[in-house]
Amino acid sequence: MTFSLAARCARTGQVGVAITSSSPAVASRCAHVRAGVGAVCTQNVTDPRLGPWLLDLIAAGSSAEEAVRHTAETESLVAWRQLTAVGIDGNAAAFTGEHALGNRAQVIGADCVAAGNMLAAGGVTRAMVDAFAARPELPLAQRLLDGLAAGLAAGGEEGPVHSAGLLVADTVPWPVVDLRVDWTEGDPVAELGALWRLWEPQQDAYVQRALAPELAPSYGVPGDL
Repeated sequence: MTFSLAARCARTGQVGVAITSSSPAVASRCAHVRAGVGAVCTQNVTDPRLGPWLLDLIAAGSSAEEAVRHTAETESLVAWRQLTAVGIDGNAAAFTGEHALGNRAQVIGADCVAAGNMLAAGGVTRAMVDAFAARPELPLAQRLLDGLAAGLAAGGEEGPVHSAGLLVADTVPWPVVDLRVDWTEGDPVAELGALWRLWEPQQDAYVQRALAPELAPSYGVPGDL
């Protein structure tokens, strides 16, 4: 019911996730990022607790591969889970349990990992990784969106997707990009792209408003002097 891409940018050190699903509000349950640590997805029959758990393991010194392997070896219900992780060093890993739904796949690329379940075609995850790698000069958020769109174009899920999300962490403790389409009868990936185009030129200003409000630009609304 879900396909996703977790990645880090070797140029900026950002980490992020792009994800889409036929289920509602997929990013609220499945996508996790932490500045200076990594990015994680926990999907299929989702256990949201596993996202922070994996990030805690990586923060404590495990590689993404070690964190995913440890979780697969110790979690009693892991056969129903699909997990991906990428660390701040670019190490990436994936696990798909034997009870994962439908046609499932995972592909690890340079600085990224894609995974999906109930997929309509076998090349979805490979298309995502290839699209992510195609334009390394772009912001991480755009590269993640490129990967998500490529996965959808390669077949996507067996049924229509209805929700999507984009999370990116940089150097501050909160995600600098946290955009979601929680439900639409249209194209959530395209709608997510439109949200990113709205957010991108304002992204740095919102960080500055948090850290140095006296230097931040005006909001440009009535009454804001």
